[in-house]
Amino acid sequence: MDDWRHSCGIFADLPFRMESSCLDLALEGERLCKASNYRAGVSFFESAIQIGTEDLQILSAIYSQLGNAYFHLQEYNKALEYHRHDLTLTRTIGDEIGEAKASGNLGNTLKVLGRYNEAVVCCQRHLDITKAVFDKVGQARALYNFGNVYHAKGKSICWSGTEPGDFPEEARNALRKAAQYYEANLLLVKELGDHAAQGRTYGNLGNTYYLLGDFERAVAAHEKRLLIAKEFGDKSAERRAHCNLGNAYIFLGQFDMAASHYKKTLQLARLLKDKAVEAQACYSLGNTYTLLQDYERAIDYHLKHLVIAQDLKDRYTICCSLSFDFVLKFKDEGCFLN
Repeated sequence: MDDWRHSCGIFADLPFRMESSCLDLALEGERLCKASNYRAGVSFFESAIQIGTEDLQILSAIYSQLGNAYFHLQEYNKALEYHRHDLTLTRTIGDEIGEAKASGNLGNTLKVLGRYNEAVVCCQRHLDITKAVFDKVGQARALYNFGNVYHAKGKSICWSGTEPGDFPEEARNALRKAAQYYEANLLLVKELGDHAAQGRTYGNLGNTYYLLGDFERAVAAHEKRLLIAKEFGDKSAERRAHCNLGNAYIFLGQFDMAASHYKKTLQLARLLKDKAVEAQACYSLGNTYTLLQDYERAIDYHLKHLVIAQDLKDRYTICCSLSFDFVLKFKDEGCFLN
């Protein structure tokens, strides 16, 4: 409780907390979580549960928000606990929409914990309910989550140093399923006119095709991701798209195109003041110019990379060889956190 009093500032008034109703506390917890103050939000939600409520819809919402807050705090077992409480409650009261959301949240949490088979069951329930009630927004989310689960499963089976396209068949099967779900999601979010969702899916789809060794499709997806990132002025997403395009062009043997995208990655990393990504971009450019046999530029970029790495005290990047496995390390649209 002392942690709550310290973190909540003007809200650290104990009498207010004790006298407030369950709903008041839950609303304050929600406000704090929206402000990314998840630890304080958790404290309010847990206090709301202690006070209790006879309104099971409010209790369901509290369980759901607690699960999400613990997810953001990376306390995934606690997140799992509350999302399971929410699922049980929504089933008890016959709230199908709530059950769909709880199933989706459970699937996301199980995915992070590496429990992919269980996550698939939850995603399927999420999808089945949203289809049954003709909720296209919910269907799109379920399909996207399905893609993320199979994407994560495919990557988890791959071992370090393996080049894209050379992964075990089990990994390739998972990645093919991920691509299928992402493509299905794209059809729906296009129908819904949701450009932001399209951008996230194109990024993950591009990464999936990259891992499958289908570099032309990867380029096509990342080009669309780049256009949408520019449309929204999302410099971080734009930077990721350029980096991913550079990686794909390397495997297509189009080194000049790769260099062009890595240069834009470098410019955006400097704009965003992200020194780690700046170092990565310099390293990528050093390797690319080595392939282009422009050794003076290659040395220049490798030296720039070394200086930044030393400044960051990044022993791994300082000591790493100049082999070309860097393209596997920097495919970072990712699952997450789009």
